[in-house]
Amino acid sequence: MKALITGASSGLGAEIAKELSEQGYDLILVARRKTRLAKLKKELMTDVTVIPLDISSTYNCMDLYNQVKDEEIEILVNCAGFGVSKDFIESSLDKELDMIDTNIKGVHVLTKLFLQEFTKRNRGYILNVSSLAAFFPGPLMASYYASKAYVLRLTEAIHEELKQVKSNVVISVLCPGPIDTEFNKVAKVSFKLPSLSGEEIAKYAIKKMFQKKMIIVPGFKMQLIYHFRHFLPEKIKAKIVYNIQNETN
Repeated sequence: MKALITGASSGLGAEIAKELSEQGYDLILVARRKTRLAKLKKELMTDVTVIPLDISSTYNCMDLYNQVKDEEIEILVNCAGFGVSKDFIESSLDKELDMIDTNIKGVHVLTKLFLQEFTKRNRGYILNVSSLAAFFPGPLMASYYASKAYVLRLTEAIHEELKQVKSNVVISVLCPGPIDTEFNKVAKVSFKLPSLSGEEIAKYAIKKMFQKKMIIVPGFKMQLIYHFRHFLPEKIKAKIVYNIQNETN
């Protein structure tokens, strides 16, 4: 049994690696930071291969797939991603484009390549990491929210395509709220909403993935927000998000 995890050097990606290792999966861990990957490898119980790589590059994604396509990978976890927090007209275009390349293009390319392989074998799991932000407009983090909406909608569409052909391949999308990781530091943002630990979210996500749940929202309070969002007009959602993020930035 083998799984590949992107964004595995820290945060949620590292916690998912620990959870899958505890369940007996050998791992291929992908991230930009080689030193952190090496450190994590020493903490895990199963065989681990580390591949230092920036998946914001389409070429790198293709190269990664070609490196591992004969490894009989059963689980792909697209966890690599980051956020940019600022008024849209003031935020760095270079950072936003790098984020789009990572959050969207990297997920898109790897999902397509591995899905093609998994469907040939008629088995396998893909877990794409989105965010509760995907269900809301995101003033002051506009590009990030939009990038996570892409991941959500892509996964939902693929799920239905697989269902229509009665495929045994499972694709799920993880949509957590705030996580107690270094994400906030990188994005230069904080949230007044309650945070869950990466460990809690990883355990819940893997459990629900194996149960073939399509949209995975960890945490009771986040599930309430997810279910009751339908009752708010889009303009009100945008105003609420703006006020929350304006207070915390």
